[in-house]
Amino acid sequence: MAQLLTPDEVAAALQAVGDWTRDGDSITRDLSLSDFAAAIAFVNQVAGVSESLDHHPDILVHGWNNVRLTVTSHSEGGLTSKDFELAAAVDALPTT
Repeated sequence: MAQLLTPDEVAAALQAVGDWTRDGDSITRDLSLSDFAAAIAFVNQVAGVSESLDHHPDILVHGWNNVRLTVTSHSEGGLTSKDFELAAAVDALPTT
């Protein structure tokens, strides 16, 4: 099991994943893609990465091309290194 990060550790980890923001005990990222098909293709890529890391975000597809990802370690009750590992892996995915 991963340990909860301290507030300072969370702040430092957020610096490394620049497009993510803290929202309470979670981190979130909002993306606008070119169209609905691109949004769904991106979600499918996120699903693949999530499965490989055995750590899964909440995913919201809204509008016709917007995706919101929310990540937390539910089992630990907050943010852990696993959350930022997933965020970095998502950041490496193409969005086109």
